[in-house]
Amino acid sequence: MGILHISEELCSNAYPGRGILLGRSLDNKSAVIAYFIMGRSENSRNRIFTETEDGIRTEAFDASKMTDPSLIIYHPVRKVGDTTIVTNGDQTDTVRDALLEGKDYISALRTRCFEPDGPNFTPRISGVVEKDGAYALSILKSFEGDPSCNKRFFFEYDAPVAGVGHFIHTYMCDGDPLPSFRGEPKAVHISYPIEQFSELLWNSLNDQNKVSLFVRYTDIETGEFKQVVKNKHV
Repeated sequence: MGILHISEELCSNAYPGRGILLGRSLDNKSAVIAYFIMGRSENSRNRIFTETEDGIRTEAFDASKMTDPSLIIYHPVRKVGDTTIVTNGDQTDTVRDALLEGKDYISALRTRCFEPDGPNFTPRISGVVEKDGAYALSILKSFEGDPSCNKRFFFEYDAPVAGVGHFIHTYMCDGDPLPSFRGEPKAVHISYPIEQFSELLWNSLNDQNKVSLFVRYTDIETGEFKQVVKNKHV
């Protein structure tokens, strides 16, 4: 498959759902995190990212139109010590609590499974980034839409490559029901500083379905970071 261009991956897919990209900046100085959400229903599209003390959370843009907060209101990004967690659901808190107890993210995610939103049974995708920039990704999903069988996959990247990231998302494409992501995370180029990369990601997401985007570049040596938050509703 080789190293792909993230803009081509996103532009060719109207509905990848929610996506996590982790990697290393082109100058090899920063750990890169990107997370986006998309939506097809009014309830799912009625969201924004807001910044918190330890990351970000989703909130209703118009509280009067929120019909069901379950599965769509959560903390996508949280930091525990030197570890940053990014996920597409409340498993962020499951991992956070485990780390605070001295456990690891894999054991935490072994207590969880895909989302209970049949017939889609949306996969839970998660990532962790360490102080040195090493990162890991995982996906918890059903077996071909069968809710009686949960599958867990873990991918670890101990030696990130400059200008390269790995990208995982919840759905292969649009559909009814939505087909779960298959295979291992895709290697993609990270060729720009945070401002240009954020614009590239945002402009590549389907305009009708995109909702919010979070991008953070963390200096591996100092721990200082820059971040960009984009919301369709502003």
